[in-house]
Amino acid sequence: MEELVERLSVEGRKVVVGGPSPSVEELQRRITELGYVFIKFSDSRGGTDLGVRVDESATDTGGADFAAGTGTVHIEGTLTLDYVEVRCVADIDLASLDGTGHLVARAEALVE
Repeated sequence: MEELVERLSVEGRKVVVGGPSPSVEELQRRITELGYVFIKFSDSRGGTDLGVRVDESATDTGGADFAAGTGTVHIEGTLTLDYVEVRCVADIDLASLDGTGHLVARAEALVE
């Protein structure tokens, strides 16, 4: 497995909402309309901003009040990082737009 993927696979890594203009409104739009969000692993060298295809069946916005900017959202989705197919798992606090997350290498990507 690639070094970056391995480092970001440790649970509890610091993450923030990434992208060009992070905000609660933009995060909601990206989850509900675009199906594509940016999650930045802020404690890696210089930060690693990843574009994640949202998995609607695994993402949970039930604990989030987007209008008030409070609560948490659980985001899961897929991407390819350094030629490895991974799932990104992140829990984001809407008040601060940060939280914790990690990557999970997809099983079929581990077979060589």
